Order: sequence, then structure tokens, then C-alpha cells
Amino acid sequence: MAPVATKYFSYSSEDVQYLAGVDEKLGAAMFRMGKVRRVVIPELFPALVHAIVAQLISAKSAQTVWERMQDQWDEITPQALAMLTADDIQRCGITMKKAVCIHTIAETVASGALNLDELYHLPDNEVIRKLTALHGIGMWTAEMMLIHCMERRDIVSWGDIAIRRGMKKLYGLDELTKAQFDRYRAVYSPLGSVASIYLWELSFE
Repeated sequence: MAPVATKYFSYSSEDVQYLAGVDEKLGAAMFRMGKVRRVVIPELFPALVHAIVAQLISAKSAQTVWERMQDQWDEITPQALAMLTADDIQRCGITMKKAVCIHTIAETVASGALNLDELYHLPDNEVIRKLTALHGIGMWTAEMMLIHCMERRDIVSWGDIAIRRGMKKLYGLDELTKAQFDRYRAVYSPLGSVASIYLWELSFE
């Protein structure tokens, strides 16, 4: 099959300038790093499958499994995956728990019990509510969908270890409390997702 379509998260130099204006340390890091690209999967169902695959494993491991899925299956759609078994899905290299989660969601969407397309028209908090009602989907996965599929503009995830690590590096902190995190997130608003892209990059330097 052809690989699942991807693009880069869209943000402008004006967005970078805005963040630099509200946070001097973040601005210095952004200008030093230059344009940072973040891959987005615009189609909701494959993006959700990818987000489930990526739960609690390294980006490299997730990419290996994702490429295997694309090689083995003709298409990553609810209808196609609903026709498989959880065992079929698990053989791509994920846990049975994740395989069951993916298969259950595929069946739910394929049956019409959930219309993923309606999520595009909902505010962030409602998207999170709808997604976290699904088996195996928590807050972090829902927030990753908001960034890496829907390109929502103001997401900074407390549940993302790399984002927290990037914040600690940026501000020279040994520890980061939730209160500190929330203060930084408020400063970045309404462009928290762009800040997140740079915090991710910074965390791996």
C-alpha cells in the first residue's frame, strides 16, 4: 500500500516571534534551533492508530511498528482493521492490550457508533472528552491527536515526559511542579502547540 499521508505542523515566523516576545528563554532557543518540523497525520483514524502504537514506547520503536503496519496491510481504515483479529494486529509488534484497543475502536468506527469526522468541528476539551471515552485512550493520547492530527494551536501536555524534560532544560530546573508547568503553559497561550514542538526538540538535544 502507499504510506499513510503526512504533512508538517503548520506555523509561521510570526508565531515564533510572538513566543519569543512573551518568553525570552524560549525565544533564544527557537532562534538557535531554527525551523523545527513536526510530522502530522491529517486523517483521524490512522492518526489514532499511530497514537495508540506510540503509547509508552520510544519514538524509534513506534516508527518501526508503524512502518510494519503500513507494509502488511492494504490500508489503515476502520473497515479494514475491523476485519482483522486482535491477534493479527498484535503480530505487528505491539502488546495485546494495544491490539485489542485498536481493534475495538476500529469496530466502533466501522459500525457507525462513533463518527470521527465530527471531532474536527468540536473544541479541544470536547475532542478530549470524546476520545478518552474510548477504550485505551487517555489524556496524553487525546492531546497528541490534537497536535499530531488536528493541528490544534494551544496544546502543552503535562503527561508528556519529553515536554517536561524540555521545560526543565530550558529553564535550568532540577524539578518541575505542575504549578510551574501551568504558569509556562499560560505564557505560551494561544500558541502552546508551537512551543511544544520546540520543547520536544530541546528535550532530545
